[in-house]
Order: sequence, then C-alpha cells, then structure tokens
Amino acid sequence: MQWILATGNKGKLREFREAFGPELKGVDEVLPSVPDIEENADSFAGNALIKARAIYEALGPDFLVISDDSGISVPLLGGAPGIYSARYAGEEADDRQNLNKLIDELKARGVARTPAFYTAAVAAVGALGEYVVHGWMHGEVIDEARGEKGFGYDPIFIPEGYDRTLGELEEEVKATLSHRSRAIELIRPVLELLRRREAQ
Repeated sequence: MQWILATGNKGKLREFREAFGPELKGVDEVLPSVPDIEENADSFAGNALIKARAIYEALGPDFLVISDDSGISVPLLGGAPGIYSARYAGEEADDRQNLNKLIDELKARGVARTPAFYTAAVAAVGALGEYVVHGWMHGEVIDEARGEKGFGYDPIFIPEGYDRTLGELEEEVKATLSHRSRAIELIRPVLELLRRREAQ
C-alpha cells in the first residue's frame, strides 16, 4: 500500500516526509494529471476529506491518501478567516494580501492584539476507511508584521508562552509548536495500525 500526500506543495511534503519517511509520495509524483478539486466544505476536516477522497478515487485501492487543511481563526472576528484563510482577501489573493487584510480588520476595531488559534485537520482515506484528526496552536495575533520566517499569517501570530511571532522564531522551535505537527503525531498511530492491518 503506497502512501500519497494530496498536495503539490513541496514545503508541506517535506514536513510530512520528516514524519513518515521518504517513501511518502506527493500526488504529482503518481498522477500525471491532478484533478481540480473544489474545497467547498464548511470545516477544515471536511475540506481535508474532500481532497483525500478525490485523489483516492483517482488512484484506486492500492493507495492510502493523506491530506490536510488548515487555517487561523480569530474569535474577535467571529472565527474569521477560518476555512477561508488562504483566500481571505479574495480568490486570487497571496499570503501578504491575506495578512494585510487581517491586520486592517484588527486596526479597524482598535485592537493591537487579540486571542487567535491555528487549526490543522489531517485526513487519511483508503480501502480500510476514512480517518480525521485535529491539531491546534493557540496564541494571539497582533496588528503589525514581525519577522520574515514562515509564511501565511506567521508574522503576526505569537504562540502561547512566547513573546515573538512565528515569523521570528526558529524553524526547530516552530516544529514543536505547530498545529500541523501536532495533527501529524495524532494521525501517525492510525496510519501505522492501517499498515499492519493491510499486511495481515
């Protein structure tokens, strides 16, 4: 049973390979034409499952497909950006435009910092069923970007227990805090169990 990660994002593939080993393949390594997938669920788990199901259907029962969906939520903004984190400033928006919109929303409310959290849902779909786990990282967002590391909203997110943003923290530190790394650790025993069941 070949494990496939439903992403063409090299950084994300590298992060997952660090957890599961080099035998994990990216979807573009096994599918000559990756289907266009509309992520229209109302939750991170739903979108992760949509991606995993679509790739699994394209590949067949000899594969187990892993996917994730993640984003940042700000309770002050009613949970926004949430599942719209990647397109908060519009369908064609880039990371900087999304980040600037969130900063503008905070400034419009006269707030310099406020609680926020990241969510990551990791899904696995294969012949033995469908599984989803979640990882979270709590902290605060601030109204100015600090640091050049990371991506997305990292320059304005300060993790709980720290005084620097993810844009300022070293990669090794971020790896121990990450919502995605926490979700990966939760899905790992599930996948190992599936591997053993498949071998029986």
